[in-house]
Amino acid sequence: MGDQSRKLNPKIVAVANQKGGVGKTTTTINLAAALAEIGKQILIIDLDPQGNSSTGLGIQPDRRQLTTFELLLEDIDLKSVILETDVENLSIVPATVDLSSADIELYTNEKRVFVLRGVLKQQSMSEFGFDFIFIDCPPSLNLLTINAMVASNSVLIPLQSEFFALEGLSQLMLTIREVRATANKDLRIEGVVLTMFDSRNNLSLLIEEDARENLGDLVFKSKIPRNVRVSEAPSHSKPVLSYDPISKGAQSYRDLASEFLKNNQRAWAE
Repeated sequence: MGDQSRKLNPKIVAVANQKGGVGKTTTTINLAAALAEIGKQILIIDLDPQGNSSTGLGIQPDRRQLTTFELLLEDIDLKSVILETDVENLSIVPATVDLSSADIELYTNEKRVFVLRGVLKQQSMSEFGFDFIFIDCPPSLNLLTINAMVASNSVLIPLQSEFFALEGLSQLMLTIREVRATANKDLRIEGVVLTMFDSRNNLSLLIEEDARENLGDLVFKSKIPRNVRVSEAPSHSKPVLSYDPISKGAQSYRDLASEFLKNNQRAWAE
């Protein structure tokens, strides 16, 4: 008899922060890679018109014939837009700059905030065998990000350990509450992960103290340090776990993945 747990639908997590440069895509790629490394089946939905998740996983532009743009705006099957990456157990739906016009085209659709949910919540999703789907959102609270939140079970928030980091977080929290009240009552906050953390820097320590004081257990214990290997990995089109598996950055994402799984004790989580 096959693994009955595979008949469950995947958990869908939107990785979001309207502030750019906070490590959103880096966290999406490397948390996904860390989970894939221990055998979880992972899909990334690249919902950022910059396509950085796609580039960071080695998906060259000539392979992006069908993308999230077509998935949202044309009647095509999810299977036709999923691409395998060089990372075992990790697949992606890529993006191109075409996605930047999706907001305008979606606006005329009366079900505009439910389009992605319609794609990802279908009964047949269980057939893919994914454990987790991560949606890499654009750095804004636009219609694409709202689509991601409406389609997701939870929101993971990367928080840069720098001045003004907590500014804007209140707006993101407000948006999450509005989505919960109007379109997805089950949406919750997966957690806040501190990125670009430097324990030698008093400012990083103050940001951590402030975040934990205001957000409590929502803040992951695992922190992502400033690490040159993490910064270099995207230019080699690899997660840091592939680029330098023994680096401090790679280990920090393994720690985050372990904590993430402990927070997600579902029937199929080992």
